[in-house]
Amino acid sequence: MTLLTAPAEPIVAHTAPGLTSGRLPRWAPWALLAASLVMSIAVFGVTSGGTDLVDFNIAGAVIVGVLLYMVLITVVSAIAESRRKATDRLMTALVSAAFTIALLPLISLLWTVVVNGVVRFDAEFFTFSMRNVVGDGGGIVHAIWGTVLITLMAALIAVPVGLMTSIYLVEYGRGRIAKGITFFVDVMTGIPSIVAGLFIYSVFALFVRPGISMGFMGSLALAVLMVPVVVRGSEELLKIVPNELREAAYALGVPKWLTILKVVLPTSIAGITTSIMLAIARVIGETAPLLLTAGFTASLNTNLFSGQMMTLPVFAYNSYMNQGTSADASVARAWASALTLILIVMLLNLLARLIAKWFAPKMTGR
Repeated sequence: MTLLTAPAEPIVAHTAPGLTSGRLPRWAPWALLAASLVMSIAVFGVTSGGTDLVDFNIAGAVIVGVLLYMVLITVVSAIAESRRKATDRLMTALVSAAFTIALLPLISLLWTVVVNGVVRFDAEFFTFSMRNVVGDGGGIVHAIWGTVLITLMAALIAVPVGLMTSIYLVEYGRGRIAKGITFFVDVMTGIPSIVAGLFIYSVFALFVRPGISMGFMGSLALAVLMVPVVVRGSEELLKIVPNELREAAYALGVPKWLTILKVVLPTSIAGITTSIMLAIARVIGETAPLLLTAGFTASLNTNLFSGQMMTLPVFAYNSYMNQGTSADASVARAWASALTLILIVMLLNLLARLIAKWFAPKMTGR
């Protein structure tokens, strides 16, 4: 009796791609980029004399190095891989370079604000106001309270109005009324912030008294700027909710208002929350409308309906424009208030992501 055995399979060694395997290894683009930058820096170092770092053009060296890298990666990829892959690598390099160039101003801005603002990040700065302070010292506790209260009230006014408007436009709006609302929302999107402040100030000057300033007026001015942002963002997110979800609810006999409340809004709550945070971030740094409506003060005021209130953007503007007896201390307070405002916006965005994660519909497997 003969036993038949299967032929042994050949052993194939799996090796990393090399320069001659039709595909560049992963380290090749990074090595070419490093080599390009080194050569460019060396050339610029020789042309600048190589003794004084002040005369060294680092921006020019980086730009020339990146251009040299694009040429090298295209040529090497065309030789080792193919023309199509070389074109792909060139486009990848171009897009990466464009993204880096677009990111540089933001990085530079954040770095400048952090370096100049962290100087005054101390306990006194966050626990004291500017009352009776004319030189060094003082803090922004009154500006933080003013910013939080005015922005919170603006959100409480603008978010329900904007969300209900977007629901009407998507679920109910038809004909001339919907077109008119859409037109006015588009017009409001381009309104300068100073116009919103002048509008609120004029209304209160006519119906209350001229020269009045209080935090609630600032909230109304910010709400005017927030409403079109909330409407536009929520409208687009409600439109992308699949109609099959609505039709399934209607087939079960669920009324339309309950379908919107229980199906449409929970499905798009993550995106709606993001649009609300974008609207808040859009208005929390406004200065011009708050100068006209909320005014400015050196004391702490938590009453939105009585007296002037200080906000962080107005505090930064006032500290820089009116430097008083100690210019360095005033400018340091301005930078620190700007950094505080950035941190508040960052915390609001993190909170929005957490809320979106908590309330987003849970996807379960079958």
